[in-house]
This record gives sequence, structure tokens and C-alpha cells, in this order.
Amino acid sequence: MDALKNFASGNSQNTGNTGAQQTGEKKDIGDKIAGFLNKKEGNKVSDSQLESGTDKARNLYEKTTGNKVNPKISN
Repeated sequence: MDALKNFASGNSQNTGNTGAQQTGEKKDIGDKIAGFLNKKEGNKVSDSQLESGTDKARNLYEKTTGNKVNPKISN
């Protein structure tokens, strides 16, 4: 409720949202898996690079098979 009051009054606070959440994009399962693997392996790949990579993989799958990826898995 305080966040709503602050928004209405014009105050801005950092809510801790980062990466895709700031740009209005929602992370799908493929993005979450890629992020988990990136963290687990200790790589320093940015969220935007991971998002780009998963989008390319999704597009390649759809182009190759002619099938859309299930919306429950991918946005």
C-alpha cells in the first residue's frame, strides 16, 4: 500500500526490480533456466545477452519445426 501512496504522490523509490522487469519484459521458463545455468557455471553473461540467446533459440526451433513453442514455456 505504501508503494501505491508513493506512486500517487510522485515519490520514486527503488523497488529492487532489475533486468527484464525494468524493460517490461517477463522472464519465461527458458530465460530462468538459462540464468540459472549461467549462475551455476560462474559465467558473466548479462541478462540481455541471455534473453537474446533464448529468443534466437526459440526462433530457430519455430523456424525448423514449423511449430510454435508452448506459451506455458515461452512468452
